[in-house]
Amino acid sequence: MAEKFDVIIIGGGVTGCAVARELSRYHVNACLLEKEEDVCDGTSKANSAICHGGYDTEPGTLKSRFNREGNHRMAEVSRELDFPFKPIGSLVLCKSTEELPRLQALYEKGLANRIDGIKILSQEEVAAMEPNITEKAVAALYAEKAGIVDPFLMTVAFAENAFTNGVQFRFNTKVLKIEKAEDGYRLETGSGEYSAKAVVNAAGVYADVFHNMVSSRKIRITARKGEYCLLDRCDGNLVSHVIFELPNPMGKGVLITPTIHGNLMIGPTAVDVEDKESTNTTAAGMENVIARAADNLKNLPRRDFITSFAGLRAHEDSDDFVIGEAEGAENFFDCAGIESPGLTSAPAIGTAVSESIALKMNLSLNPDFNPVRKGILKPSELTAEERNELIAKEPSYGRIICRCESVSEGEILDAIRRPLGARSLDGVKRRVRAGMGRCQAGFCSPKTMAILNRELGMPMEEITKTGIGSEIVEGRTKENDR
Repeated sequence: MAEKFDVIIIGGGVTGCAVARELSRYHVNACLLEKEEDVCDGTSKANSAICHGGYDTEPGTLKSRFNREGNHRMAEVSRELDFPFKPIGSLVLCKSTEELPRLQALYEKGLANRIDGIKILSQEEVAAMEPNITEKAVAALYAEKAGIVDPFLMTVAFAENAFTNGVQFRFNTKVLKIEKAEDGYRLETGSGEYSAKAVVNAAGVYADVFHNMVSSRKIRITARKGEYCLLDRCDGNLVSHVIFELPNPMGKGVLITPTIHGNLMIGPTAVDVEDKESTNTTAAGMENVIARAADNLKNLPRRDFITSFAGLRAHEDSDDFVIGEAEGAENFFDCAGIESPGLTSAPAIGTAVSESIALKMNLSLNPDFNPVRKGILKPSELTAEERNELIAKEPSYGRIICRCESVSEGEILDAIRRPLGARSLDGVKRRVRAGMGRCQAGFCSPKTMAILNRELGMPMEEITKTGIGSEIVEGRTKENDR
């Protein structure tokens, strides 16, 4: 017997979770299906973490509309849902007088997109704002309203708020097939059958697969790999703005940016790949990122790299987002082709899609909807007096598990116990940063595993890094016992 819902959302990335949160404003029986063991386990976990200014999108496109709207809403949403956002501004560097017309064209595109707070800076102004930037920079486009966010906490915040407002979540549930049915759609998954009156397709690089199962107009998504390097916190103040190259047909180029948590990040590359699971890094990719960043930043501290990673962007052939009711598939709503500036756009996409569904299905507003979500308490952000009072009340906040990031046992317990709590090492890491520091989980993993084991009653052999297939401890056998 199929489990029935009014609306099913496919995909637990930032877009799917934003739709879930906005849909929970209404009286609706909704469920989100995610093939991994947690939210934010695909494209949303490996990106530039930028709230884009919106100057570079093509005027009149969906990217332009939702970038602008999402940027305007980011501060308010981050306050409601208690995730970090810093509007630090961005600079697009121009490194030769020959490129000045391209910089001017980018500025004019920003004006056409109705972006406020943009201007072209002189060489002297750039040097004053960013003294560590290359002296080759003859000018730069400044965007005041660009910023940085934490994509993990942003996605988790949307998901938790949706869940507490009534949306159900099913993890380790991979959608295999979608068929039109008399009263909507039937979904076959690896964990049973589901049916829904409406479907939201927020499946990242696989969104074309599901779209093409039901729509008369086909789309094609190419996985575009981006590789990044992360530097230690000691380098986080080398720049104070997001530093971009002039954009090219493959994207915004290699950027240099401080992160919300004080690291320095460089990347990404942009290489189209056939394998939609290809998130490995490559020697060539790392060399490319480092060389291009070194051309823009004086004395790039190469010894301070602590990790590298890669993510896949969902590039649709139209070079634009595909959002709205699919052609020939009533009540099937796409959130497809969500590449950059998808993170910035997520709050606005969530609102637009949920409003379209509410209008089509005649949903009424839920008067009990609570837009506020409180994040995990961080003792490191308290005063010494406040921290001592907290530890006296709850000693677990005084036991440091991750020394690199000063993460306490109390924070890890909160990450596990809260709505849609962590069930893996990466789930804990994304919520409280245990394992994000210089040693990259080399020392804190056993202690974090012991806490997961104790709290969830999960055998050590079943604890994973990031879901089924990434188990860490091999189970005991009779051979082991001899």
